[in-house]
Amino acid sequence: MKDSKVINYIKAVLENMPTDWLSLTTHRLDIYDEKLAKTQFLAQFENLFNDNNFESSALSELPTAFDYIRLGHPLSSILEWAIGNSNTIEHEAVISFSSKMIPVLAVLRKNLLDNKNTQILYTDNLPDCFNVEVLKNIYGYQFDLKKVNTTEEVSEFNGSTIFISQKNEIHHFDLTPNIDFFINIHTELGSVLVVNGAQNENYISEIQHVRRRETIAMTPANSLAALQFLTEQSSFATPKSKLKTNKALVLDSIKTITGAYTAPLVASSGLSIQYAILMGLIHDALEKHKGKAIKIVVPPNCYGGTNDQARRVAACIDNVEVMDLPVDGDNDMVQSIDIVLAKIANEDAIPYIITEIPTNPRVEVPDLNQLRAVLSTERTTATGEIAIDPVFILDQTFCPNVHFLGDDEILSTVRAISFASGSKFPSGGQCTAGYCVGNKKTEALMEKIELHLSICDNEATNLQYEILARQLPTMNQRIHDAYTNTREFVSFISETLPEAKINFVSEELAKQGFTPSVFSLDLPTKGNTDEEREAYKRALNLKLINLMITEIPHESKYCVSYGQLKGCYWTIPATSTQGTTKEGDKDYIARVALSPNMDLELHKKVFLDFVRNI
Repeated sequence: MKDSKVINYIKAVLENMPTDWLSLTTHRLDIYDEKLAKTQFLAQFENLFNDNNFESSALSELPTAFDYIRLGHPLSSILEWAIGNSNTIEHEAVISFSSKMIPVLAVLRKNLLDNKNTQILYTDNLPDCFNVEVLKNIYGYQFDLKKVNTTEEVSEFNGSTIFISQKNEIHHFDLTPNIDFFINIHTELGSVLVVNGAQNENYISEIQHVRRRETIAMTPANSLAALQFLTEQSSFATPKSKLKTNKALVLDSIKTITGAYTAPLVASSGLSIQYAILMGLIHDALEKHKGKAIKIVVPPNCYGGTNDQARRVAACIDNVEVMDLPVDGDNDMVQSIDIVLAKIANEDAIPYIITEIPTNPRVEVPDLNQLRAVLSTERTTATGEIAIDPVFILDQTFCPNVHFLGDDEILSTVRAISFASGSKFPSGGQCTAGYCVGNKKTEALMEKIELHLSICDNEATNLQYEILARQLPTMNQRIHDAYTNTREFVSFISETLPEAKINFVSEELAKQGFTPSVFSLDLPTKGNTDEEREAYKRALNLKLINLMITEIPHESKYCVSYGQLKGCYWTIPATSTQGTTKEGDKDYIARVALSPNMDLELHKKVFLDFVRNI
């Protein structure tokens, strides 16, 4: 990097940066505008740079770059800005990844959909996880591979040219006009992709979306290491890691917590593990049931990442289709599954069901005996043959302590896999790593899932394993304490505002082990028409949330998080977790998540003030 002003400024920023840039999965959500994600942060960061202002107080007032570090964060944004600056390219064209493979897959995905040729050039060797056969036969990506010695050998090509370099100098890009996408891979830190040339600018948002849905940005710790290396111009020293010990502790903890049979798999995020699950199951289906349609069954109002990712997978593979599974409110999950499975069986297709228990956002739990029965029912195809049995993929992030899959547990007799987002209870909001486990009937499937986790290079990082090793042993106690706070707050709201509709588990379900710390709140409304009543309720939701985060700024945040170590989180699912959900399926209600460590009495007081002023 030639510009000493930039070097010196970033050095000063790293010395004065807020601690939560490195230690939290969310940052300054009180000043976050999703439409201006990253651009707003960097615009204001550049103002500070121009003023040579690196005071801690000024850096703390910068708006957050993204709502989750999975998508990007202050340090990854600064790294991308610095790399763009040093290579005289726009910072929007620089995208960092924790994964060494996903930037390649991101370009291949767009070119598959655009029916555009791709050639992949590399020096020395390809990444160990680069599986040509699976990428072509399962993902459907088409490309040519060619080994070259230097970038000067790259000639003009009718399509996209991806150049892969595996060197520690992750910040240096030897760009030439014939290279469309230059990917620098670092063994320890991840990768950085540069989108080269104005003709490729339309790839940027698509690549960003792949990072949003199938993987994560380079982690804060690794971004910091890359920035330190970039500014110091010294060789990168791999930090000492007790990976083997930490990984063993994490896997043992997950086995104990879930009671599941198979060895757990740990990924860089909940969506990273979900992507491995989907691609692993699709791989199995394509091998064992050639030519048959694959149906991914998803609740239409579930978390936007789950819904969106399933549809993105279906868009790339010809015989994969998404089907809706109504589960909330007036819809009964068991009845919906029965109807959907009968239809899939009649078509002789392969059913993969993804759903949450308890459901999100209405926190409902189906009759589990009926659920097992409907999943176990033997169905026949239109021609009278025995239909393929479903795989039940359970997102149990709300209640990761409930045993579903172990021997003699409720879902032990059907093919079932469960997963959880690690940014919630597993890590207490300190990292994004997620995990999955399976029962005895899914041993072969878990092997396929592990393969795709490896192909995407989406396994948890060393630091993520370290954080989980520290946090998982206390998870069940934190779940219990957070539930206690939530039950007390729900009871207080019921007494204070009995007209409100609260969605939360019953005392009976809690005795069965379902102790979430999340509830949804439908506030009372008024008006002469449905439209007026809906508008009034939505405005009242926001009034409540704004009051809470204004009166209790040190604890209440506007965020989709839960399972954090402290504080209280408020959101409207329709405008946050359900961002990609169809409008008619969105929930304009307040979702509240409590932690084991918070000032519950103060929250009660502020809520009471709210009620008095309705």
